[in-house]
Amino acid sequence: MNLKDQIKARVMALDARARPWAASSRWHARAYEFLLFGLKQAWACLFAGTMLALLVATSFWWPEGAALARYDFLFVSAVLLQVLLLVTGLERPREALVIAIFHVVGTAMEVFKTTQGSWTYPEESLLRIGEVPLFSGFMYACVGSFMARIIRLMDIRFANYPPVWAPWVLAVLAYANFFTHHYGPDIRWGLFAFSAVIFGRTFVVYRPDQKDRRMPLLLAAILTAFFIWIAENLGTYASAWVYPDQTDGWAPVSLAKMGSWYLLMMLSFVLVTLVHPPERLGAAVDRPTGDRAAA
Repeated sequence: MNLKDQIKARVMALDARARPWAASSRWHARAYEFLLFGLKQAWACLFAGTMLALLVATSFWWPEGAALARYDFLFVSAVLLQVLLLVTGLERPREALVIAIFHVVGTAMEVFKTTQGSWTYPEESLLRIGEVPLFSGFMYACVGSFMARIIRLMDIRFANYPPVWAPWVLAVLAYANFFTHHYGPDIRWGLFAFSAVIFGRTFVVYRPDQKDRRMPLLLAAILTAFFIWIAENLGTYASAWVYPDQTDGWAPVSLAKMGSWYLLMMLSFVLVTLVHPPERLGAAVDRPTGDRAAA
């Protein structure tokens, strides 16, 4: 039995033990559903959480004068983690493809942004393109990994999903604006409005346990952007990268950055649909709860 099957078996066994307690009252059922929601979110963050933990840990305990630069260690660790997740079956090849796409898209933007002075990488490394260490692309890949995994783990479907072309137009314009606003007008407010127009009626339908729940897609994007902003504060605190106003000492990342992360979420979501096409409400196949939790 491989690691994935072992985890599934344990999850199903724990679910079988907890199910009678959850069924004993409405409040128990709600508490258990909330617990499963949190566990699935954490499981979806497997790659992202591990990378964030490595960022913070190496900022405190990386030996001075080590033969391997910290940034290079982070890149090698990310690659090995991907191999481990694939070999053990904890990540699917399609999800690895998402991570690869995000790494390329993110690294291209990083190279441009660092030449514009938007942020810097203060430490030396060998594995880099210009001023950008290669591990940085995996920071974007973390977002893609989370989105690909959570769609599967929560059986996510969509109510009132817009025509497929509309999110792609938004994604292309959002990505382009990350570059063009340095030379011309910043159209992010127009993009915020456009996202509200095309997704204003769209709901994310998800299943944390045995019942479908729903949330406006725009609210889900805003909440996710907020948690990415928190993670970014941890990343800058760990000196993984530094904004201009942090060169003389760490300071919280401006809340205005949430706007950038919101647009990145829209881009991320559309890229993930390359491997997980959006399912309309009623199209998902029901599966046993234990399998969903460990998939």
